[in-house]
Amino acid sequence: MKLRSAAVRAEARAINARSRRIVATVVSLVVALSGPSAQVHAQGVDGVRNTRNGLAGVRLKSLGLRTIGLAALLSALLQLSVYSSYGDDGERILAVDHFVSHVSSAPAVSGQTVQLYVRERVQASVALTSPSFSRRVVLFVHGATIPSEVYFDAQYQDYSWMAYLAQAGLDVFGMDITGYGPSTRPGPMDDPCNVAPASQPSLVPSTLPAACPSTYAGDLTTIASDRDDIDAVVDYIRSLRHVDKISLVAWSRGGPRAGPYVATHPDKIDSLVMLAPAYLVGSPPDRTPTSVMGITTRQSFDANWDNQIGCADQYDPGIRDSLWSQLLQTDPTGATWGPGAYRAPTGGDTMVFSRWGALAVRIEAPTLLLSGEHDKQVLPENVRALYADLRTPHKVFAMLACSSHLAAWETRHVALFQASAEWLLTGSVNGVSQGELGIGE
Repeated sequence: MKLRSAAVRAEARAINARSRRIVATVVSLVVALSGPSAQVHAQGVDGVRNTRNGLAGVRLKSLGLRTIGLAALLSALLQLSVYSSYGDDGERILAVDHFVSHVSSAPAVSGQTVQLYVRERVQASVALTSPSFSRRVVLFVHGATIPSEVYFDAQYQDYSWMAYLAQAGLDVFGMDITGYGPSTRPGPMDDPCNVAPASQPSLVPSTLPAACPSTYAGDLTTIASDRDDIDAVVDYIRSLRHVDKISLVAWSRGGPRAGPYVATHPDKIDSLVMLAPAYLVGSPPDRTPTSVMGITTRQSFDANWDNQIGCADQYDPGIRDSLWSQLLQTDPTGATWGPGAYRAPTGGDTMVFSRWGALAVRIEAPTLLLSGEHDKQVLPENVRALYADLRTPHKVFAMLACSSHLAAWETRHVALFQASAEWLLTGSVNGVSQGELGIGE
């Protein structure tokens, strides 16, 4: 009996291994055959994955894959149907990496073709068998410094927001704006002299012999160019999934990137979720010059988070080392500067682009706003002001207990994820489709 059980277990492991390879191959084929030109990197994973060291990775160009034809696709699907009864492959959360070509409007690379990195998380069963993706496609838009693949898809326990929504049956994408993560970074970002003067001392003497003046004048990117990046990715996903509209989830500076985009592109957006969207009441002031780019070191990363701790069990102490390692992986160049850092373009004057009330009053899409009660970067009262200014009557403001600006990485993250899933799937949170409520208590 023991020998038979061992043999059965060994056969099951072999079947599951073959099935994982098949799932990865099939998703690569499906994405490539259905989408416009882009590079695709597909991997099968159990819950979480490491982008650089995952399982069964294949990197292919969609144009080349089109020549493979339907025979290979049908063969893979046939094999999958044979093996699926032995495992849970239909529930497996896949990761597919896309690179979207886009003619940039960012000042530092204006008119040049850039590559925008987009990560997709989707259940194998949804990717392979869904007859329609209507009202089930979501795009995440990141904030000022942290790229999407770490904030929204953190590889730590159950802290991946993207994987949570994928498990709920949504097809989930997260994009990196120009200057972030694997997306194209403008050349001036490689010069440490372009780091904000206040941050340069952390690079002396290991990276810079002394502080130095910037070698680039002006903005690398702007809020307007960020919105153009969003539009390119939205159109790519709409074409890929054959849908007219998708939903957006935005965080922090992602608010003034995504909110005005929703206001000016109502024909492309189903619904909107914003966590701690940067927002200030009033007309924009005159623009003041800003530094070219900023860096975040481990010291500044920890200090910013520590400043927003308001309750005893707000975060898991083990998460910080994991997140920091993931953040450095997104920026191999910055990781070698000083004590190790990740870079981000400044992208304009915060006091100007945070005042987007003239566009907030034009948003008609159903909108869920969320705020952490201990957030000191985007104050809850500012998010409430945005709630008041939104034109749509279908809107909810949710206060997340015991949480900061980094709520997706804190212990009430499941309440945050659940609220967003409910909104995207049903248009309500705890049965509320208009008004205010508290969650995570």
